[in-house]
Amino acid sequence: MDAKNYLEALEERNASIVEKSIKSQNQKIKCSQNSIAGAVSQRACVYCGARVVLNPITDAFHIVHGPIGCASYTLDIRGSLSSGEEIYRNSFSTDLKEQDIIFGGEKKLAAAIGEIAEHYDPKLVFVYSTCVVGVIGDDLEAVCRTAEEKYCIPIIPIQSSGFAGNKNAGYKAACHALLNLMRKGSVGEKLEGINFLGDFNLAGEIWINQSYFRQMGVDMVSKITGDASYDELIKAPQAKLNIVQCAGSMTYLAKQMKMCYGIPFINVSFYGLDDVAESLRNIAYALGDPEIIERTKRLIGSELEKANTDLEFYRDRLRGKKAAIYVGGGFKAISLIKQFNDLGMKTVMVGTQTGREEEYETIRELADEGTMILDDTNPTELERFMKEKGADILVGGVKERPLAYKLGVAFCDHNHERKHPLNGFEGAVNFAKEVYTSIYSPVWRMIKRELGGTYEKEKLY
Repeated sequence: MDAKNYLEALEERNASIVEKSIKSQNQKIKCSQNSIAGAVSQRACVYCGARVVLNPITDAFHIVHGPIGCASYTLDIRGSLSSGEEIYRNSFSTDLKEQDIIFGGEKKLAAAIGEIAEHYDPKLVFVYSTCVVGVIGDDLEAVCRTAEEKYCIPIIPIQSSGFAGNKNAGYKAACHALLNLMRKGSVGEKLEGINFLGDFNLAGEIWINQSYFRQMGVDMVSKITGDASYDELIKAPQAKLNIVQCAGSMTYLAKQMKMCYGIPFINVSFYGLDDVAESLRNIAYALGDPEIIERTKRLIGSELEKANTDLEFYRDRLRGKKAAIYVGGGFKAISLIKQFNDLGMKTVMVGTQTGREEEYETIRELADEGTMILDDTNPTELERFMKEKGADILVGGVKERPLAYKLGVAFCDHNHERKHPLNGFEGAVNFAKEVYTSIYSPVWRMIKRELGGTYEKEKLY
C-alpha cells in the first residue's frame, strides 16, 4: 500500500471511530462547555449571546461598557426589522482606555448614562459589561441602580463579560435582564393572547407568523424580542401562553415566567412545512378554543395545498442531492433535516454551535445511518467531512460561506444576518428555491474545472 492509499485508509478509519463515538449512548456531547481562549472554536462569547437576544428591542438604548471594539458588534448583527422605532440600530460605548482600566470606569459609565438620559429621553437602557469590566471589577449594579433612581427610567445591567462562559451564558444573562424589565411593570388581568419567545424578526419573519395568528383569531401580547418594544414587553406577564421557538436562548425565560407568573409554554418551530403545521395545531389546542382550532385546521389545509403545489417543481430536481448543515441552534438543525427529507434530499452532515443535549438526541433519531453529527466544530473538520460525504450544498452562516465556495460547494445562508424570510409556508418555498438555484448555478462547473475535478453536466431548468 502506497503512502497516499494508506493516509486515505487511515482517515476513513478515524472518521468511522469518531462517528461511532458520537452515536454511542454513553457519549455525552458537552453542548454548554466553555470555549477555551485561543482554541480553534467558533463558539461565541457571553456578550455576543446577550446582545443578539436584546438588540432587536426597537426602542432600547444599548450601552457597551468596555473598549470601543465591542461596540462594533451592533448594527444589523441580526437582520431584525422594526415596525416602529429604529433606536436599536445605534450603539453607545464608554470607550474605556488604559487610564480607565487602571483607575476604574464607573464614573465614565455614570456620565454615559446621564448623557443618554438627558439628550434622548429613553424608555429603556441596557448596560453590558465586557471582558475588561469583568477583570477590573466595576460595580455595574450599583451604577445602574443609582442612575435609575436619578432619572426614573429602567436602566438594566447585564453581566456579560465575554470570558465568563459561552454564548448560552449570554442568553441566560439576557433572560435575566428581560425578567428584571417585566418586574418593573404592573401585572394586570390575564389577556387572551400569547407571547412569542425566540423569534428575532429576521427579514420580517415575525410578521409572517402574525398573519397566521390573525387568521386563527389569536392575539399576540408580546414579541420577545424581534420587533419588540418596551410597552409590550412589560405586558408579557399577562399572556395566557408562551410559545418558544429558539429553545437555546429562551427556554430559561419561559421556565422562569411559568414559575413567576404561571404562564405555561410549548416549543414551536416555524421552519419547514411539517413543523409549521404542527406548531400552529399545538398553539390552537393549547389555547383550547374550539373556534381557534377550527380556523387553524382550515388555515393549515389551505396553506399546505398552495405550498406543496409550488414545491413539486423543486422536489423533482433536488431528489437525491446531499446536504450538510452547520447552524447556531439545535431547533433549526432539526427543522432543516425535515425540510431536506421533504425535498427528497439526504442530510450527510449536521452540526450546531449551541445545540442542547436533548436536541442532539432528536437529531440522532432523524438522521440516517452514517450521517456525521458535529458539536461546536471548526473549519478544518467541516471541510474534511463535507469532502468525505460529498455534500452538494452547505447550509450555514456567514463564517461558513467562504469555506463552501472554496470547496466549490453550493451554499444557503440560514444565519441571523440574512435579509430574506425562510419561515412559515412561504419560507419553505423560498428555502427550496434558494437550495435549487444554489446547487444548479453554472458557477460550480467553472470552479470544479479550475480545481481539476470532474463535473457532471446538469441542466438548469
